[in-house]
Amino acid sequence: MHLLKHNPRCSRTALAVFALLAGQMAQAAIDLDLTSQGRPGDVPGNLPDPYYWWEAGAMFGSLVEYWYYTGDSQWNEIITQAILHQTGPSFNFMPPNQSRTLGNDDQAFWGLAAMTAAEVRFPNPPEDQPQWLALAQAVFNTQAPRWDNRTCGGGLKWQIFTFNNGYNYKNTISNGCFFNLASRLAVYTGNATYAEWAEKTWDWVVRIGLTNEAYHFFDGTDDNYNCTSLNHIQWTYNAGIFLLGAANMYHFSNRSDVWKTRLEGIIKGLDVFFPVGNIMSEVACESTGKCNVDQRSFKAYLSRWMAATVQIAPFTYDLLMPKMRASAEAAALQCSGPDNACGLRWNKNESYDGSTGVGEQMSALDIFQAHLVDYVEKRVTASSGGISQGDPNAGTGVSDEDSVGIHEKLISTADRAGAGILTGLVVAAAISAVYFMVI
Repeated sequence: MHLLKHNPRCSRTALAVFALLAGQMAQAAIDLDLTSQGRPGDVPGNLPDPYYWWEAGAMFGSLVEYWYYTGDSQWNEIITQAILHQTGPSFNFMPPNQSRTLGNDDQAFWGLAAMTAAEVRFPNPPEDQPQWLALAQAVFNTQAPRWDNRTCGGGLKWQIFTFNNGYNYKNTISNGCFFNLASRLAVYTGNATYAEWAEKTWDWVVRIGLTNEAYHFFDGTDDNYNCTSLNHIQWTYNAGIFLLGAANMYHFSNRSDVWKTRLEGIIKGLDVFFPVGNIMSEVACESTGKCNVDQRSFKAYLSRWMAATVQIAPFTYDLLMPKMRASAEAAALQCSGPDNACGLRWNKNESYDGSTGVGEQMSALDIFQAHLVDYVEKRVTASSGGISQGDPNAGTGVSDEDSVGIHEKLISTADRAGAGILTGLVVAAAISAVYFMVI
């Protein structure tokens, strides 16, 4: 049952916040609409500067959820067009014009949007286009071979290509996205191989120390030092990505005590992000006013993943719902800026704080939607009403370099540093016509 049919007052709130989010993505939304009419130069699925490509994928994931919670389909054509346009020629969310901003986590956020579309029965793409489940499987199938045993006993690197900064960083969000996607694919398809990869990723994160006994998740670690030194900054989205992944593993394992204990531990560990009155805060940067563009969107993801968690692991409802309710009420107070723009610091208990953008608007939308989880049917699987067609071999048979048009033979005789420089020059030349629109 969609919210529109159940609670019109709450529906108007969600619609109003969506309108604000649409305002912040105005250029992207306008371009999407005009591109469908053939205007040259527009790129469906991109946000304007200063937003990176990954946040557009996260945003369209939020808008898929918006349809799920409200039943409002007026944006569906734009959402579908945007996601499909960014799949790239290999249909694995590796578009060549994004090679300079294409990390494992960036790719994964688009794959997670496709996974959500399958789970909530978002209308299928045309039959001659890649399907939601197959797109999620393609991301998994391209990332699994990147599991890097050369250092740190495994794990995914942050970056895919050597020429991008951060190639030697094994960050928690990249591994968390892989864990989350694998666990959800296991539940949706019933294929235990995905669950085995999720277990493997969880065990690695624990072994390296990217989470501790209190279930606090840290930012990442440098494989130049064999992952012996950690960056201990905590972000909401790192905790959230493991929260929903653990909930899915709890479900897939027939509610095992092991995963129940882990899930309860993660929820307890979330307390660090709810320091006052159960109101969510990006504690690492909000109080100092130094949240960057990316970080201003992180609360959106914890909000949306808490809502999905209470569905697939119902025992968590009483643990998470007080946090969602208090945060939604506090966020509403911040949506009082110009044209009802929403601010960042929900825990100020006062009106608009002067900070707004796609991240702030998306966070408000997602926490309102999370608060409305009681009004929708549960997400589906292939055996419980799913309508999305999968392809277990999606994303295979093509290298990362070929996916984005980079040919390794050009750098085969150089050392790693030289290869990175040369490849960077080749890529820069190949995408120079659109580079200014991307970065």
